Amino acid sequence: MDFDFEFFLLLGTVVSGVVWGGWLLWLRRQGRRPAEEKEPLLVEYAHSFFPILFIVLLLRSFLVEPFRIPSGSMMPTLLVGDFILVNKFIYGIRLPVLHTKIVGVSEPERGDIVVFRYPNDPSVDYIKRVVGLPGDHIAYYNKRLYINGEPVSLKPLGRYVGSGRNQRYQDALVFEETLGKSRHQIMIMPDRSSVEGEFTVPAGHYFVMGDNRDNSNDSRYWGPVPEENLVGKAFFIWMHWEPSNPGVVFDRIGTVLQ
Repeated sequence: MDFDFEFFLLLGTVVSGVVWGGWLLWLRRQGRRPAEEKEPLLVEYAHSFFPILFIVLLLRSFLVEPFRIPSGSMMPTLLVGDFILVNKFIYGIRLPVLHTKIVGVSEPERGDIVVFRYPNDPSVDYIKRVVGLPGDHIAYYNKRLYINGEPVSLKPLGRYVGSGRNQRYQDALVFEETLGKSRHQIMIMPDRSSVEGEFTVPAGHYFVMGDNRDNSNDSRYWGPVPEENLVGKAFFIWMHWEPSNPGVVFDRIGTVLQ
């Protein structure tokens, strides 16, 4: 159990609900009508905050949660400063804090951009792209991805053109990669070495990689992601803040992720 924002949101919802509900129950037992009684200060606060906390808890736990991109591991798809929305319903309904799945909905597909709890430290959220499903044989050699013995389709698009804090990747090459139904861009640094090898994805796990292939701490280093660590699927950029640009970058707002 991780004592993070979700835990305190749940705690606040429960406490405010108990305080307000307890007051109403006490009034009923006394035969008194709530509309005719002045609420004590604590009950007044609980009455005001409970509906708000409850709605936020429902939305954040079961439907959509916002995240901020802190690193360049998913460039050029996602940039540092992107604020994204994550669909938390698509991979199943899970209990808040406990993260236990109670209703299955669908499973991740190759090419999905997923947010998950880092297997080596579940208090930290990571975002990567699913490249391997349970049972897949994954190989990565000479900066080329192979799935079940077949090379993944790559189309060269030229050199990466960045601005602001992303100018340090000007030597990167950009390719269009096709994974299942997803057609997206990846970045490769020709002069930088990267980990190579072959991996078989266990049942109930997913092999993930960053689109910035030579600057990503992913399954090549620490292994596949257990299904129970999944948080949701990233699908939309709702804001981008670039301090050196400066400010809001409007042309990234509204981008649907692939």
